[in-house]
Amino acid sequence: MARRAVAVIETPRWPGRIAVALVLVVLFGPLVAVVWRAEGIAALSRADVSAIRFTVWQAFASALISIGFAIPVARALARRRFRGRQALITLLGVPFLLPVIVAILGLLAVFGRAGILNELLAAIGLPDVSIYGAHGVILAHVFFNLPLAVRLILQGWVAIPSERFHLAASLNAPIWQVLEKPMLRNVLPGAFVVIFLICLTSFAVALTLGGGPRATTIELAIYQAFRLSFDLAGAATLTLVQLAICAGVALLAFVITAPDAMGRGLDRVVARWDGSVWTDAAWIGAAALFLLVPLIMVVLRGLPGLLDLPPSVWGAAARSVMIAIVSAGLTLALALALALRGGGWMMIIGTLPMAFSGLVLGTGLFLIAFPLVNPTRLALPVTALVNSLMALPFVLRVLAPAVAQVETQFGPLAGALGLRWWARVRIVILPRLRRPLGFGGGIAAALSMGDLGVITLFSNGGASTLPHEMYRLMGAYQMEAAAGAALVLVTLSLGLFWLFDQGGRTDADA
Repeated sequence: MARRAVAVIETPRWPGRIAVALVLVVLFGPLVAVVWRAEGIAALSRADVSAIRFTVWQAFASALISIGFAIPVARALARRRFRGRQALITLLGVPFLLPVIVAILGLLAVFGRAGILNELLAAIGLPDVSIYGAHGVILAHVFFNLPLAVRLILQGWVAIPSERFHLAASLNAPIWQVLEKPMLRNVLPGAFVVIFLICLTSFAVALTLGGGPRATTIELAIYQAFRLSFDLAGAATLTLVQLAICAGVALLAFVITAPDAMGRGLDRVVARWDGSVWTDAAWIGAAALFLLVPLIMVVLRGLPGLLDLPPSVWGAAARSVMIAIVSAGLTLALALALALRGGGWMMIIGTLPMAFSGLVLGTGLFLIAFPLVNPTRLALPVTALVNSLMALPFVLRVLAPAVAQVETQFGPLAGALGLRWWARVRIVILPRLRRPLGFGGGIAAALSMGDLGVITLFSNGGASTLPHEMYRLMGAYQMEAAAGAALVLVTLSLGLFWLFDQGGRTDADA
């Protein structure tokens, strides 16, 4: 009787099991702690319902505007070739890695009360505008997520085989109808859901630009219930509501995929003849202006502020760098373990942190630590732990395809040579993952450097991070010093990303 074939396990499986257990414990343990310590949940107040409604509405509006703006920008970049194009695409991606609090300061320099826009309006006799409120929250979310939307949609455009364009031209068929619209129907739902989810769990944006009764998000309401009134039941209720919404959206993001309906071509670059060059240039210029001017203002206003930095900023900067390095290392270890284990369940586990918010995890960990130790002593380790989980979905998306590609290319040869377990990982896989490991580590370090979430719960000022210190300076109306701290923060964030990325490229296999 024939026996059923059994798959041979070629790489160690226990690191993947440990990673799964750690992710599940750190995600669901704090949630259980919040509900248990609250001794039940409370009824939603009118303010809570308003916060839930505003959170969903602003996330939908932010994602819709980001996608709507990104479509013509990505289309223009896809069909135009010009000097500096790749550098421009790289620069347009900087806001996604930029610390939130720094980007907000840059937006205030452009759209704030004393910003460039209001100065121009005053010069022509028009009333000024305010960035604070719902429109400011949406503006900031579009600033952060437009680069992500452009990259996601641009990948769809680049993936269309050049032979399809030649065929459409020979048949005199409309390219938009036969090629571009079908591609967008595949790509847009997934991109929209991912950006919607990011905006749904945003905290720092609502803390600095919202906060009023009509511009309070669930994250901000949880923070207020826990930090200001210590209403555990209210915080638990809002936590469960947010988790339900995020879990549903995260599941939708996992289910909605972009099938490859275009087939494969010969990887040739096609010279596009359709569309107006001036229209494409206008869209690219508008996106560059919107994204790069706030960054330039951060540099210009930050240089004079370097002279007014208090000593506490440098201590906070050192702590932030330490947290970022530890967080990046833990993220890489978890992502690599899950990627080596492989399979759909590993991707689901690695995507789970997108259904949680760092603030919710921090609240639960605070409640767990409170009876045992002074939570302020755990501010830095907890911040590093939560930051590592928040970056896990992004890093896993970088590593998992790279591991699968290495196994496809070199797995049969490694099996023929008898390379299994750690020898297979050490000799075959890791040397060919230097680039994605460096890039993923850079993403994790940059995201951790700019986090302003968990530290607001645990820190009492003695163990502050650089984003928290910058927020305190802004709250004390020391805007020049805050601008200097912002320049230090963005320099360290992008510097860490560059160091990790370059470290992955050094002597790496092509």
